[in-house]
Amino acid sequence: MNYKVFSLVIGFTIWFFATLAFRVAGQYFFLTDNSTVLIGLYLIVVPFLGMVATKVFNRYKLNKLQAIQSATIMVLPGMVFDTFCIEFFTWVFPNLPETDAATFGSWLMWAYATVLVFGLIRKDKNE
Repeated sequence: MNYKVFSLVIGFTIWFFATLAFRVAGQYFFLTDNSTVLIGLYLIVVPFLGMVATKVFNRYKLNKLQAIQSATIMVLPGMVFDTFCIEFFTWVFPNLPETDAATFGSWLMWAYATVLVFGLIRKDKNE
């Protein structure tokens, strides 16, 4: 499997299981009225998604341009599907109050930006 297909599979898999987690148990951990928990959620995605992205980059020995492509491909499934998750928030996440939709969208943008930044800061081996 080449890195582009693998990146797409990883991106879709993370989106699917994250969406499932929010659908099933989001009311227990996505606590928008608790600043400490919310800040923690924003912070925890950086090392987690950074590690996932870096593992993909390293597995395929990607150069900087390939890492940027891989990161972009990783976030595409989630960005496309989450467009509908946000638009139909109360239907997709009946366990979360509608008022959480904006914060959820913000958190998603943060997560996607994290992966993209890890692609952008990748250094070529010869640099």
